[in-house]
Amino acid sequence: MKLLPVILSGGSGTRLWPVSREALPKPFMRVAAGGSLLQRTFERANRLPGVVGTAVVTNIAYSYKTVEELMDESAAGSLTLLLEPTGRNTAPAVAVAALWAKAKHGGDVVLLVLPADHLIGSEEQFVSAAVEAARVAAGSEQLVLFGIKPTGPETGFGYIECGPRIGETSALEVARFVEKPSVDKAVEYLAKGNFVWNSGMFCFTADQILRAMEQHAPDVFQAARALIAATDMSGPQVTLDPGLFARLPNISIDYAVMERAERVAVIPCEFGWNDIGSWKAVSETVTTDENGNSTEGNAVLIDSRRTYIRSQNRLVAAVGVEDLIVVDTPDAVLVAHKDASQQVKEIVARLREQGNLAATEHPTVERPWGTYTTLIEGSQFKVKRITVRPGSALSLQFHHKRAEHWVVVGGTALVQVGDQEFITRSGEYRYIPLGEKHRLTNVGSDMLELIEVQCGTYLGEDDIVRLVDNYGRA
Repeated sequence: MKLLPVILSGGSGTRLWPVSREALPKPFMRVAAGGSLLQRTFERANRLPGVVGTAVVTNIAYSYKTVEELMDESAAGSLTLLLEPTGRNTAPAVAVAALWAKAKHGGDVVLLVLPADHLIGSEEQFVSAAVEAARVAAGSEQLVLFGIKPTGPETGFGYIECGPRIGETSALEVARFVEKPSVDKAVEYLAKGNFVWNSGMFCFTADQILRAMEQHAPDVFQAARALIAATDMSGPQVTLDPGLFARLPNISIDYAVMERAERVAVIPCEFGWNDIGSWKAVSETVTTDENGNSTEGNAVLIDSRRTYIRSQNRLVAAVGVEDLIVVDTPDAVLVAHKDASQQVKEIVARLREQGNLAATEHPTVERPWGTYTTLIEGSQFKVKRITVRPGSALSLQFHHKRAEHWVVVGGTALVQVGDQEFITRSGEYRYIPLGEKHRLTNVGSDMLELIEVQCGTYLGEDDIVRLVDNYGRA
């Protein structure tokens, strides 16, 4: 049996602001003293027998960060990135992945579809459930889901009502899907004992899901087929055409197929699943003290109960508080009651309305070549710290509304200003006049670090005209 994990790595994770933001979303978060959620999902999937490769469906803007996260993993050589130009929900992602997988590995390849942002307590039990799901999918026409046995009357998840057992397997027929219920309904489902949470993880062969899509979501199927037909699938990074991709309907795989298909099975699981959907969920992954408090980073709690503090750099101290979430980052502090942690996304919506960049970006922004950190900003100036990896280069570019001053503080740079090039070392300085083309390249073996001072009437990141770029952004 050929098994191909398909990892869906996207979304903005607005309920986990200010750590998760659109520029660096939830799959790249590190929780419970481990690697990122994406790294853990990748490692977990590649523990399974019969894996022939791994596909990660993600936004093209996250391609460099995804490669950076996974490049040291032992199975990274068999990794393929399916790069979406924009977010388009799970049905288009699964359709594209299934068509690509069929072309590469045949229609009988079993796809194990996993969101990148889940945390699993027992890897062994997950592997056991995944092997059983793959066996059921390969040996029947069933589309298999992973159901999580409820641990309480949770209202934040969709539920699945389970029917009779399917043959000699541990899979059960799906009787019906239920939307996120009221508290009373959740209590009722828990008492009945035949309801599970819908985890958002699936297993089926490429042929099975494509036939189901052709029958129940023909608009998704046809648009995905046209997209794949026009796509070069030869390399490890498959870039999807923006125009053709935009024709794909924005719909989840649950609504498009699972709730309509006739042969859908569910495997009830108890492997310590957490979808990390809120700060309250994150707090539950951290060991608590005798008062129910949990901390990550530099924190002190006095006379407090059931409070979670996460501090990135500064000391955070709390006295006499209960049931709070406190998350401290370099540019934003979140304070919320645990029971209101789902409402954090409303803060992000408000910030977006105000045009506040803190809604989407961190002070330190990842780029394919390295990072930049905004240190201070005024009405007509901005100061940044820029790091560039060895062998990497910024684009050849110019600006309409600002001049720049570069001071190298570590490493060796090749600075192009106009048609001239200058080797620039630590302690040396270059000036880039307004409107002049320029480029920065790290020609040393160490990380290049410099301070950039921008001066001008407008200092937004959209005042960049790229002429040549190593990363396809020109």
